[in-house]
Amino acid sequence: MKITLLRHGKPVIPIIKKISASEFLNWVKKYDASGLCATSKPPKQAINCAKNSEAIVCSELPRSIESAEALNSKAIILSSSLFNEAGMPSANWHTLKVSPKIWAPIFRLFWLFGYSNNSESFQEAKSRAKEAVIKLTEIAHEQESVVFVGHAIFNRILANELRHSGWSGPKNPGTKHWSFGVYALNK
Repeated sequence: MKITLLRHGKPVIPIIKKISASEFLNWVKKYDASGLCATSKPPKQAINCAKNSEAIVCSELPRSIESAEALNSKAIILSSSLFNEAGMPSANWHTLKVSPKIWAPIFRLFWLFGYSNNSESFQEAKSRAKEAVIKLTEIAHEQESVVFVGHAIFNRILANELRHSGWSGPKNPGTKHWSFGVYALNK
């Protein structure tokens, strides 16, 4: 029995210009609404991984759904907000303007330390990940293997929850687009 955590392909990223922290929330919403770049194709390893699984699960975000479809649309059995990326906080600061590529790691770091303005908290994301692990485990019991096409941060939280639940696999399933980690249940 195995669960594979795979990160989605490269998405279309909204125009990257300098924005204030208060504009960052809108940028994140645009990012969450974007699908895959036309040039983002799954590598053979990812295709083979999906081909060897009876079930694919994805989040409700377009980049996850389109990635799952690119891997094997016939195997998609579930798309749910339970599996969406961990929330990204923002702030109502207007003076400093930097690229979203700067705001994202700043706010993610703040989030890890408890700041969650306009998003779910780290604790809420961990709680959601526990529910997601239960669901993925149920599917793995039924299907023998499942591929989850997810997101960098949420996959990392899921990996931690899987390992705490007795599954063996990498601590980090990968942060590059189309990267993945495979988890097997220790009996």
